[in-house]
Amino acid sequence: MIDPIILSFKFFNLEIVLRWYGVLVMLGAVAGALIAEREIRRRGENGDVIWDAMVWVLPFGILGARLWYVASNILSGSTYYTEDPSFLKIINTLDGGLHFFGGLLFGGITLLIYLNKNGYDFWLFLDAIAPAVFIGQALARPANFINQELYGQPTNLPWGIKIDPSQLYQTPTSMIGHSQQEVLEFIKVTRFHPTFAYEMILNILLALLLLWVSRQYKERIKPGAIFSGWLVLAGLARAFIELFRPDQPKIGNSFVSYTMFVSFLMAIVGVVMLLIRNRKLAPALADSWEAQYQVKRVGKETRVRREKAVAKGEAVSAMEAVAAPEINQAVAESAPLISAAAVPEKKKRAVKVKAKPAVKAKAKAPAKKVSGRKPLAGKKAPVAKKPAVKAKVTAKKVSGKKTPAAKKPVVKAKVTVKKPSNKKASAKSKSAK
Repeated sequence: MIDPIILSFKFFNLEIVLRWYGVLVMLGAVAGALIAEREIRRRGENGDVIWDAMVWVLPFGILGARLWYVASNILSGSTYYTEDPSFLKIINTLDGGLHFFGGLLFGGITLLIYLNKNGYDFWLFLDAIAPAVFIGQALARPANFINQELYGQPTNLPWGIKIDPSQLYQTPTSMIGHSQQEVLEFIKVTRFHPTFAYEMILNILLALLLLWVSRQYKERIKPGAIFSGWLVLAGLARAFIELFRPDQPKIGNSFVSYTMFVSFLMAIVGVVMLLIRNRKLAPALADSWEAQYQVKRVGKETRVRREKAVAKGEAVSAMEAVAAPEINQAVAESAPLISAAAVPEKKKRAVKVKAKPAVKAKAKAPAKKVSGRKPLAGKKAPVAKKPAVKAKVTAKKVSGKKTPAAKKPVVKAKVTVKKPSNKKASAKSKSAK
């Protein structure tokens, strides 16, 4: 048989024990969260939310599982927790066990509070988590075999399991009241139903069924339908398993255990929800049950696009600040320029992105349209390589009477072209020839 303890060591005066039960329970929780994350993303929501919620769901779920186990133990007639009750004794999971229904109840309530507080559609998450719960529970069930616990009634079937007397956790109901030696002799020669294996196989098959239905009819299934189906399947499956569990406390002298009763209630609630979801029942409370998932759509891609847009806007603002002085100067000197307010939205964006070419084009406009001045003969347009600001300065200085220093060669060329105005000048010109 497998030792339930993987390893143990002392840390100062504290003994640290690593058990297979805890490892397999955490493995089931992580595997279930991975499946739930994938299902959440498939429905269009941010799957990372499930990991944030697990920080709260796991501790409260473990606490609920422990409290349910203690309550079940008390209902079975045990006085272990009532003779010397203490808080530490009740919450000490190393001293006893956990019950799945308690973890489901407390963990589910914690999840709903978290989703409601953060504005997520809880129907979307419940539908995505439903098959994941089956898988997580199935992966944790081998721990019951390692602990030699939760086995069923005696059987002669070939798949019946043997129980190690040295790791006796529970006494068969048929041997209650017998001596310890008689109980040990009975266990040595008897095989029992592996109820944990039955439940593990059932859970895997039901999880695959829910996953197949959610994909095959994804266009027709309404929010909450998968979770409702899980309530029906999980309730009926656990009620069936309880038939092989003689260790569970019964209600009075009946064969119905408390767990079986809760399982039937789960199945009934699931059936009612399916009828409401398919409009077979129409209570007033169901009028607000939406027909589509309310996806929040806050994911990594949205944040990346938003950050890029903000960065682009900051770059455009910086380009506007650099180009603003030159544009304002060009507008002041040239009246025919179009105001920026009249530019359509698309053109504004083009000007913002290509600020430098736009500034050059507007700066040349005043040089071409200088009022009251005729273009000089034979004078070509300014060279394109000259900065726009220099072109403006030369355009302002041309209006004076004195010729700028840069324009003296042009003035000399004009004097040589002029014709003689009197005879003396012509004579001088002849002698010069």
